[in-house]
Amino acid sequence: MRSRTVLAVLAAIAAVLLVPPLIGAAAGGGDGTQLRGLRVLVPNAPGGGYDITARTAARAMEESGTSGAVEVFNLPGAGGTVGLGRTVNESGNDRLVMSMGLGVVGAVFTNASPSTLADVTPIARLTEESEIVVVGSDSPFRTIEQLLAAWTADPGGTPVGGGSSPGGPDHLAPMLMAEAVGLPPRDVNYVSYDGGGELLAAVLGDKVAFGVSGLGEFAEQVAAGELRVLAVTSAERAPGLDAPTLTESGVDVEFTNWRGIVAPPGLDDAARAELVAAFTALHDTPEWSTALERNGWDDAFLTGDAFGEFLVSENDRVAGVLRELGLVS
Repeated sequence: MRSRTVLAVLAAIAAVLLVPPLIGAAAGGGDGTQLRGLRVLVPNAPGGGYDITARTAARAMEESGTSGAVEVFNLPGAGGTVGLGRTVNESGNDRLVMSMGLGVVGAVFTNASPSTLADVTPIARLTEESEIVVVGSDSPFRTIEQLLAAWTADPGGTPVGGGSSPGGPDHLAPMLMAEAVGLPPRDVNYVSYDGGGELLAAVLGDKVAFGVSGLGEFAEQVAAGELRVLAVTSAERAPGLDAPTLTESGVDVEFTNWRGIVAPPGLDDAARAELVAAFTALHDTPEWSTALERNGWDDAFLTGDAFGEFLVSENDRVAGVLRELGLVS
């Protein structure tokens, strides 16, 4: 009987030692190596940039062991501001974060959102990527010059689609392109879709003449030959992509998108530090490095207060662009 008792105690101790430790006190203590119970809200439809970023990050966290299972769920609407409102209303919830980016910054203005990015807790900026100008493989437009000629001659009959609402990156990029080629932004026939998944269907179905989206969202379709990239909006050509920059093509526009993670307001310092530590751990994994390369994302890692300052500057920059284009007062 005594030997069985000793064996039971030893088995219990072994079981405890085999359980991965958690990050921080809010997760139950431990030596700071694993986060449990994380949920990621995606404020647009499946297949969009925020969705791909969230699911890629969740998978890398799980596979690298920096977290337990991560739940990713979608709450689309109003350019991401429905999800933003939900996040703000979850004050104090240290197990919820939201995948977001430049699109949410603009949507706050164009949707007159009562919740703003000043209301959330900045955690980390993760990625940056070029926007791409794409057409279907059967499109008559073979070059960016051909597209621009048709667009400026008949803007109403040459609709452009984007996976973000007005004020988002897929909207701002073609508006800046229009301004650069002398086309009044108000004349642009912009068709808004809720994320890259819906936009892809529109481009392939000839619902729009061309689309503007993030490189990572359409990488598979480009590689498969279903889409043709006419230009990239970044300052440099995208590695492995046979497409010129806009500036090479005589269009004076350089534009990049970024994505990051925010949390609800009302977190104490320990909870905020724990989430920052979790995404810092993700950033340092080989799984995340592989994901960056696979999706054509640039590493743009920035955390905590520095990310908060960046959000303030982006808010001011986007507000200025929208006013300059006459899209907000």
